[in-house]
Amino acid sequence: MKAALFEQLLADRAAKRAVAVVTRLADGAQALVRDDEVSGELALADEEVAEARRRLLANRSGMLDSAGEPTLFARCHVSAPRMVIVGAVHVAQALAPMAAMAGYDVTVVDPRRAFATGERLPGVRVSTQWPDQAMAQLGLDAQTAVVTLSHDPKLDDPALIAALGSRAFYVGALGSTRTHAKRVARLTEAGLGDQLHRIHAPVGLDLGGRAPVEIAVSILAQVIRERYSK
Repeated sequence: MKAALFEQLLADRAAKRAVAVVTRLADGAQALVRDDEVSGELALADEEVAEARRRLLANRSGMLDSAGEPTLFARCHVSAPRMVIVGAVHVAQALAPMAAMAGYDVTVVDPRRAFATGERLPGVRVSTQWPDQAMAQLGLDAQTAVVTLSHDPKLDDPALIAALGSRAFYVGALGSTRTHAKRVARLTEAGLGDQLHRIHAPVGLDLGGRAPVEIAVSILAQVIRERYSK
């Protein structure tokens, strides 16, 4: 690997930014493929970049199908996927440890200090910033799932706006069909009408459960399915 490209790779790894090193086996030419850009001396076709990004999202290194000839190899360098949960409610208390067990780097965001406590969320990273500030600081990317659970538009809406403006692979929001219809109306007024199809609402797979822990299971199952279906 050439020095300049190696320095870029080291910088991406230090920033915990997902990156795939694509190598042409015939001559060793290489490119770095991220979720939003490509760099390096190796020119890649659009379909090759798309396939590399699919592998990157699933963290699956392997050969790329290049015009029927397996001459390109993608080596994925991916940190743990992240889950940002807005609202330190009962569902979050169950979802956060489940997601951590599934390999997600979890952050719970809730400026309501009575909710966002170590006693309620032991061992979980908690941010008491307002969601828009927290999202900007966290830097949402294609390895991030965002789940809003507060049921309070003052918290959920800014988080959804930030998530829909990012490449987050999953965006989910708690609430009934009626609640979501009102949410859609508000976010449409905010100019996000063309992105609202990305919101999974009511959040989670329809498993029939109603208890907080059952809802948490359904959310995590949907997040996992969405991650690998990409």
